[in-house]
Amino acid sequence: MPGRVNYLGEFEQVVLLAVIRLADDAYGTNIRREIEARSGRQVTIGATYVTLDRLVEKGYVRAREGAPSVERSGRAKRFFTVTASGTTALEAAREMQARMWAGIRLRKARRA
Repeated sequence: MPGRVNYLGEFEQVVLLAVIRLADDAYGTNIRREIEARSGRQVTIGATYVTLDRLVEKGYVRAREGAPSVERSGRAKRFFTVTASGTTALEAAREMQARMWAGIRLRKARRA
């Protein structure tokens, strides 16, 4: 395996994928909504931002400030984009899961 890539947790992968899907519209609330819509799981905005901040620290996501808006009382949105390192980490995670799943056939558990 060339180069060491930090392991991505499941939620980190989900957040990265949401950022990629949303492209230029990837900011906190939209990312949370995208995850909830596609996964069917409730996500807090706090968990979303903690994960985004961790991904920024790892160098997998870049954040930029948008223009302040009247709707947000003069506050700016933080927009996110996945970096080349983030894409590499996602690919490594997908490949690792594929290797782990290779040859596995799950059997349905018998009811007692």
